[in-house]
Amino acid sequence: MHTARSFFSMALLVLLCGIGCRSSQQPGGLTTVKLQADWYPQPEQGGFYEAIVKGFYKDEGLDVQILPGGPYISSEPLVASGAVQFGMNTSDHVLESIANSNEPIIAVGATMQHDPQGIMVRTDSPVHTWTDLNGRTVAVKPGSTWWEFLVQKFHLDRVHEIPATYSVANFLQDPNYIQQGFVTSEPYFAEKAGVSTRFLMNRDAGFDPYRVFYTSTDFLHAHPEVVAKFVRASVRGWRDYMNDPAAANAMILKLNPALSPDWMQYSYDALKKGSYITGEDAGGTLVGQFDGARWQSMYAQLLDLHVLKRPIEVNSAFTTQFLK
Repeated sequence: MHTARSFFSMALLVLLCGIGCRSSQQPGGLTTVKLQADWYPQPEQGGFYEAIVKGFYKDEGLDVQILPGGPYISSEPLVASGAVQFGMNTSDHVLESIANSNEPIIAVGATMQHDPQGIMVRTDSPVHTWTDLNGRTVAVKPGSTWWEFLVQKFHLDRVHEIPATYSVANFLQDPNYIQQGFVTSEPYFAEKAGVSTRFLMNRDAGFDPYRVFYTSTDFLHAHPEVVAKFVRASVRGWRDYMNDPAAANAMILKLNPALSPDWMQYSYDALKKGSYITGEDAGGTLVGQFDGARWQSMYAQLLDLHVLKRPIEVNSAFTTQFLK
């Protein structure tokens, strides 16, 4: 999802933030709120753009401004400080931010029921299971919790870890190159260059966080009606986007000209095929929803990995009050 997009100019980030960072009461009484995205505009954020282009936020009395993310932007402190009202990340990262950085944030909805992240190898690679990674070099983002989970669970004590680059260039040049990736993105570039791929999905290994959107506890307590409106319109946007992405994708492409229509279609098809947004319920009733047991399970895994500096009350990290 993130990789292969670093070529996208930071100038666009400055431009879009200059457009979106203004916070004021809009004509017609709309309440302005800002959503700090986790990357540049892309189909993996499609439901939020759908809610803008289809007027779902406006129907709720909101003027929502999506600020583009990137490899050097961290949304947690922005949300915690009130500079923006909402942010995106994964459920494990929310738990770590609360326990390790004392960030007063709380997840209010699921962007994805499952994270489409994993380890990418070539189709003809001798690596077929995670234990096969022993003795090999793997490119991963330093400090990734999911990688620590894989290392511990599969006893990967002979893996040579190198920093991941936001590119597939090395993967294309070296048949033995192994890297982290998102099934919605990196395979597109590899296959376009004639290299077929396979994935060892983190989800299949037992590490299965939500991708979430969250707010600060202060903002939730002060403006629960605004949070309710944002959640309601966002979930509606995601349901609508998964039925027909055309309008939102046109908006995303305009905002991020580094994309292409076929790349966006590939990402959308991967999201749909993998049931990442809807989960296993074809009826779409899981869109945006949380299962408390999954949060508890993730918390237990993080404790087992010793990545949390202090224990926390798991139910303080998320709420379902705006979802049903």
